[in-house]
Amino acid sequence: MPEIQISTPFNIDIEFEIAAFHKRLLGYMIDFTILVLYMFSMLYLLFGGFKMGEGSYGFVLIVLVIPMLSYTMLCELWMNGQTIGKKIFKIKVVSLDGGEPTLGQYALRWFMRFYEWAFVIFFLFWGNMYGVVWLLIGGITSIIIISISPKSQRLGDLVAGTVVVETASKLTVDDTIFMHVAQTDYQVKFPEVMRLSDRDINTIKNVLSQAKKSNSFEMCNRIAQKVQDVLKVSTDMYAMDFLGKIMEDYNYLATKE
Repeated sequence: MPEIQISTPFNIDIEFEIAAFHKRLLGYMIDFTILVLYMFSMLYLLFGGFKMGEGSYGFVLIVLVIPMLSYTMLCELWMNGQTIGKKIFKIKVVSLDGGEPTLGQYALRWFMRFYEWAFVIFFLFWGNMYGVVWLLIGGITSIIIISISPKSQRLGDLVAGTVVVETASKLTVDDTIFMHVAQTDYQVKFPEVMRLSDRDINTIKNVLSQAKKSNSFEMCNRIAQKVQDVLKVSTDMYAMDFLGKIMEDYNYLATKE
């Protein structure tokens, strides 16, 4: 499977497997099916059929159009770069700097799906097939762009600086940067860790994930030294243990704020 190297803010290259096209397509089909089922279910529940009553456009806008149009962006925000379809096929969106995309990047990805909006609006308000035609044209265009892009990016990825990659499903590292610190008497070893951002911690999480996946710890050694330089701390801990402690300290202190 094709791989890409992403340079992180710590100048460490992390290897990611680019998500297979068939997984992206099937994940999209699942998400699209969910939206269609939601649309028909709500129309039947609210109006007793698939025809809207007079004067109901404002209500439909709130109950149907806005949820359907915002589904992708909200899912990716709340599910760490995944929709339901992406989660089923174990793929996710990451930033080209190796961390979780920002709100702005998610918004750009969402905005560049504008060709899908026509399907929702035309079908709901006019019940014709113009939206379907527009959706097919946009879908074919996306396939072409993904095929010719070196990192298999669609237009939204190119604009937002993101890429869809495989997730390491066999690892025990959580998909988010947050972890539960169980000890009630937990002792913080590196309070300087709060100088790091969520994006930095997410990068460290990805490095740990890649190290466990490949059983290669060279990246951990390099990033551990980089983190020590940035925080101006020194330790004789092994790199994996040090990075793990950094994440624990960060999560403990972040939840206490």
